[in-house]
Amino acid sequence: MTLLVPLTPAEFMDYKSTSIPMYAHEKVRSGEWAEADAMRLAREAFDLLLPNGLDTPGNHLFGLRETADGPLLGVLWFAIRQRAADRIAYVYEIVIQPQFQRQGHAKRAFRALEDKVREMGLSGIALHVFGHNTGARALYESLGYESTNITMFKPVG
Repeated sequence: MTLLVPLTPAEFMDYKSTSIPMYAHEKVRSGEWAEADAMRLAREAFDLLLPNGLDTPGNHLFGLRETADGPLLGVLWFAIRQRAADRIAYVYEIVIQPQFQRQGHAKRAFRALEDKVREMGLSGIALHVFGHNTGARALYESLGYESTNITMFKPVG
């Protein structure tokens, strides 16, 4: 079982210090940002989405744990957003610590998230996944997620 436990301020700061460089790396890898600009743009994006950190309204950041006082397995961050006439949870990030990867924690975290979303009266869950992240795409598809928008690119010169 994987529990969603609210992040502490210290855990949030640790998460932020690793999440921003990871996001910058993924945006460079996807070809969307130049490496020279990536860290600045990632910091700006993070600060825009979470201007008040853990206290940003509508955002929920959870530590993933097997027990309430167990080790931090990873982090799941979602925000409440509008999708057409429905209120949904939009997952900004799930990250599992390297030593806990490939053990089913992400799948169990998404099952716990489904329960949380139902409790909150939201109608669904949406997320973004980078096209090159085939492992995450396979996980989401195995959980019943379907593509709703696809951006494609072909270099020609």
